[in-house]
Amino acid sequence: MGILERIGEIEREIARTQKNKATEYHLGVLKAKLAKYRTQLLEPQGKKGEKGEGFDVMKSGDARVALIGFPSVGKSTLLSTLTNTQSVAASYEFTTLTCIPGVIEYKGANIQLLDLPGIIEGASQGKGRGRQVIAVARTADLVIMMVDVTKGEVQKELLTAELEAVGIRLNKKKPGIYFKQKKAGGIKFNATCTLTKVDEKMVQMILHEYKIFNAEVIFREDCTSDELIDVISGNRVYMPCLYVYNKIDQVSIEEVDRVAHIENSVVVSCNMKLNLDFLLDQTWEELSLLRIYTKKPGRAPDFSDPIILRGGASVEHVCHSIHRSIVAVFKYALVWGKSTKFNPQRVGIHHIMCDEDVIQIVSKK
Repeated sequence: MGILERIGEIEREIARTQKNKATEYHLGVLKAKLAKYRTQLLEPQGKKGEKGEGFDVMKSGDARVALIGFPSVGKSTLLSTLTNTQSVAASYEFTTLTCIPGVIEYKGANIQLLDLPGIIEGASQGKGRGRQVIAVARTADLVIMMVDVTKGEVQKELLTAELEAVGIRLNKKKPGIYFKQKKAGGIKFNATCTLTKVDEKMVQMILHEYKIFNAEVIFREDCTSDELIDVISGNRVYMPCLYVYNKIDQVSIEEVDRVAHIENSVVVSCNMKLNLDFLLDQTWEELSLLRIYTKKPGRAPDFSDPIILRGGASVEHVCHSIHRSIVAVFKYALVWGKSTKFNPQRVGIHHIMCDEDVIQIVSKK
């Protein structure tokens, strides 16, 4: 029996098994088996070079955004509108057959936007070049999931399920579970909170399914068996996602208003160029990029060429982005902006920066 047949058999068994106290251990083991087979399907063992096949697009710019969706939802039109790259757009499906990169120049940052071929149902099992599309999506900093507003929530649910099947978790944070495999000592289980979804027996059964008999597991949150499986697998990617509903010119204003109020959603019309500015603003927010301006002693700040860094960056990251030798001679920095209590404030190398801060670095004599 092949991997696809085994996955189908387990999925059918999960679907027909009633969820109650008596079956929760059985379901936990089935989910662990399913995750194991899906990992094997995504990363086939065998000839060298098979693992992680993709479109091999070189990463460039300050951040990478993957544009995914079903065929003919307007991905290529959006890429052509937001960037200077022309992606062929037509009224038939599968117009785009490979990954087309473009660059959005926004607020001084270069954001790489990847127009990926349309995904079809069953992409996680390799249908319609789905495996290559997903391999590229895993390397992105943000996923923009484009759906046709006239198709309702069906496309969104199907795409989310396909990405979930290959270990991409959208708009979720890493589970609060500490897991470390050991060479001896058996399974040590502990929890810092009351657990309502799993217990020690289920944890042991799931670990045994993975042939793990010596490990330390600490639950810091009330997590589910699915989240435990994610932690054990260790290959899950947690990333933000914006749901972009295109073709709003084809539905009523009441429907547009309803969709616009869904969490992490943006409504646009690529053909009529409606609401694209708000989409760029939301993309910037989700990427958590910072613009840091530099200042030389006795001169005004240089607002023409900001240093672009990721959220949570410190003065040390600013120094490295200017030149790697600066940290060795760093004495202190003067910072103006939202990250300080007063302007200018003298700070050390571990001070966390905010967007649009101005920094002057003072070196040792």
